[in-house]
Amino acid sequence: MITLVASTTDQTWGFVGGAVLIAALVAYVLLVVGAFFSALFSAASAGMKLVWIIFIICAPFIGSLLWFLVGKRNSQLAYG
Repeated sequence: MITLVASTTDQTWGFVGGAVLIAALVAYVLLVVGAFFSALFSAASAGMKLVWIIFIICAPFIGSLLWFLVGKRNSQLAYG
């Protein structure tokens, strides 16, 4: 009869993998929430805020990245 036993190395990598996954999910949520509130309280016009917020909600990862890379800078240049 063959018995499979998980080694401590497998358990350690499982724990590390789980911790990395949780850290990545927390970073993702912080990115999206940060982009949402940053766009909401930016100096952009109400119409542009609405467009960015909808984009952040519909495409959270890409929308958030684009907000921080393009949108935030453009709103500061246009109104700041």
